[in-house]
Order: sequence, then C-alpha cells, then structure tokens
Amino acid sequence: MEFIDTHAHVFAEEFTTDLNAVMQRAKEARVKHILLPNIDLASIAPLKSLYQSYPEQAHPMMGLHPCSVQADYQTVLSTIKAELYATPDAYCGVGEIGLDLYWDKTFEQEQVEAFTQQCQWAVDLDKGISIHTRSATYLAIDCLKRMPQVPRGVFHCFSGSLEEAKEIIKLGFKLGIGGVVTFKNTNLTETLKQIDLKHLVLETDAPYLAPVPYRGKRNEPAYIPYMAEKLSEIYNCSVMTIADSSSEAARSVFHF
Repeated sequence: MEFIDTHAHVFAEEFTTDLNAVMQRAKEARVKHILLPNIDLASIAPLKSLYQSYPEQAHPMMGLHPCSVQADYQTVLSTIKAELYATPDAYCGVGEIGLDLYWDKTFEQEQVEAFTQQCQWAVDLDKGISIHTRSATYLAIDCLKRMPQVPRGVFHCFSGSLEEAKEIIKLGFKLGIGGVVTFKNTNLTETLKQIDLKHLVLETDAPYLAPVPYRGKRNEPAYIPYMAEKLSEIYNCSVMTIADSSSEAARSVFHF
C-alpha cells in the first residue's frame, strides 16, 4: 500500500529546520510520492533544491499562484514559462494556478489571464494542472469551458458544494481532498457521499490545513493517512482501497 500527496509545499521555510525528518516520516507513513506546486519566482530555487535532494520522492510543478498575480504578472509569467519549457520533463504539472478573489479583487482580470495562459501551457506540454480557487470556483470553471481544449487536472483543497463538484467532474477534473475532510464542522462529508471515489485524490497542502488530531499545527505529508482513514469511513471501505483509488487518480492526471 502506498499514498500520493498531490499537493504539498515542503520547500517552504516552515520545513527548513527538519526537512530530512519530514521526508523520512512521509516514507514511514507510506507516502511514496509528494507533488510540489510552485508559488512564485522566489519559490523556484527552494523547489528545485528539494527535488534535486529527493528525486524519487519529490515531484515538482511549475506555475504562478493567483495570490502572486499583480500588475507585472506578464513579466513574472515569462520567467516561469521559460523555466517550465526549458526542462518540461522535470515537472509533473503546471501549478499552483487558479483564481483567488477572497481578500482582494484588484487583479481579477490579470488572474483570469494568467490562469488561462498557464492552462494553455498544460495543454501544449500535455501536463496536468493543480487549481487553487477561493471565492471563484465557478469563474474558474467558466474559464476552462471557454478553452478550445481543456487540460486535465485537480481542483485542489476542494470543500465546495455538490453542485460545484458535479461541474468539476463533468470537465474531467479530480477533487483534491485534504485535512478539511477530518474537521467536525465541515459539510464535505455529506457531499462526498454522493461522489464516486474514483474522482478523488489525496493531498495535505502542507504546511497548511493539518487534519485532526493535528489541526492548528504545521501540516506535513506524513499526515495523509488521516485523510485516507476518514474517507474509508465515508465510503465504508478499506484504507487500502482509498490508497489504491486515489493513487490511480493522481497518476492519471500527472503522469509522473
């Protein structure tokens, strides 16, 4: 039995003091692969360093996070695109990309344009995408529907409604399920009961959104089994079934 963490930022500064231990704990928890979406220009160097140190375990993506999209986004995107296209085989996907209108809508149009451009990179390079949406799920869906060819991918950190889930699945995308599924106050459990297991992948979004019993603390890939255990309760199946199904779904998207 093995797990895949489809979304973790283990290259972040929160892990600088104990990275080796974090990666070892992931191995011990049977998290064989950790997918690493980029954030911005500053994160490229630590991302690449982590991949070079753990080439069998770490699988990087390249992209620009929507919260990092500002007036100069085209200049930033040109650098990120050059990195991706120079060594496309080094990257398992395009991410973390998407739309975030929760705090600020100042650069909404720029976010839409950056998202669309990066989706097209994924189509051109036959890569999966990792989508971040906050207060913008239907807008992201509309952007994808307008594309001549829709890429494959994951709506990461999904905690939306059944209607949103159905629209996402209709496009051929997977739902990224993380620590939120273990929270007592979530509606996600009832939504997932009406969704086929084959549409789900596992993720941590480390260092954020740690599952119960670590809620409020730093998250890490070794906590993936907590999400798997909760899903085994929801779907009334074994943890191995969750591991196998989610790993198959992850590989179908990212082809690493």
